[in-house]
Amino acid sequence: MSMLPYLRAAVRPALRRSTPSQPGYDATRDPSASSAVVDCAVYRDGRRALGSACLTPREAMARVRESGGFAWIGLHEPTEAEFAGIAATFGLHPLAVEDAVHAHQRPKLERYDDTLFTVFKTIHYVEHAELTATSEVVETGEVMCFTGPDFVITVRHGGQGSLRSLRHRLQDDPELLAKGPSAVLHSIADHVVDGYIAVAAAVQDDIDEVESAVFAAPAKGSARGGDAGRIYQLKREVLEFKRAVSPLLRPMELLSERPMRLVDPDIQKYFRDVADHLARVHEQVIGFDELLNSILQANLAQATVAQNEDMRKITSWAAIIAVPTMICGVYGMNFEHMPELHWRYGYPMVMAAIAGSCFTIHRALRRHGWL
Repeated sequence: MSMLPYLRAAVRPALRRSTPSQPGYDATRDPSASSAVVDCAVYRDGRRALGSACLTPREAMARVRESGGFAWIGLHEPTEAEFAGIAATFGLHPLAVEDAVHAHQRPKLERYDDTLFTVFKTIHYVEHAELTATSEVVETGEVMCFTGPDFVITVRHGGQGSLRSLRHRLQDDPELLAKGPSAVLHSIADHVVDGYIAVAAAVQDDIDEVESAVFAAPAKGSARGGDAGRIYQLKREVLEFKRAVSPLLRPMELLSERPMRLVDPDIQKYFRDVADHLARVHEQVIGFDELLNSILQANLAQATVAQNEDMRKITSWAAIIAVPTMICGVYGMNFEHMPELHWRYGYPMVMAAIAGSCFTIHRALRRHGWL
């Protein structure tokens, strides 16, 4: 129990780059490599066994069964053929294997005999100089984790969500790794949720920027409602974020509350902390969605108000022009006997009447805010 207070420090993302303590690990799959395995190691008493960097999964499992400990195998986007041998060696269920190979799964937790299959959606914030109607805000990936009594198999899809730094930090804390595969599962869950927290903070900044732009005074010559495209794009990205966070709530509750033979009781306590952080992020994402709805409605309302103001101005000028049009139309008729038709001062009087009427109407419309 003495090493448990250091659990959070061990699995939290460090601000500095960790120095690899063991050779033989790469973060992503080399396209020219013949295998999807990016790392395969055996851990005994929390330490990486010497000479395990070049082991195959079958050799690693043989060592575990012979000398104890557990194997941690990391893969990046394996094909069915590449994963078939590993699935047979560790006795993985065909349904879970199919999900791990084809990806595009929603976050979940499933139990197959003596194996837990967990799916996490990783979220990466895409940096952008300016948010536009086509900006990509978040990028998603997937991490699948098979957890057994003496093995952990992680399958990663996508260019983001590397577990390299996580593995190095765990290797620097042998007391934690000595807790077995469940410690690795907790560390992965905590690593993913910490990523959610960082992305939520960055998305909050984008929402604040859009909100300020919507309620700020428009620049001269610019029309209201021009931010609708940016708001809608940001709302779509938040929806993608929500799809990663919401389904994971139930699996984290199960891991933190329901006793499981494959999860160490001491480690299970710390799943509660992960579940609490996840619930907080979920509340933030729901708030983002509601706030963006309000901002979009306010933006559309402003556009409607601007259109109404334009229509009022057009109507006002049409009313002013209607007066000279009516008077000129009457005196433009081809009748001989019309009032003041042959009067010397008839033309100046008509022009004065037109000017006076237009001035009076214009002044009245300005007083009522139509012009």
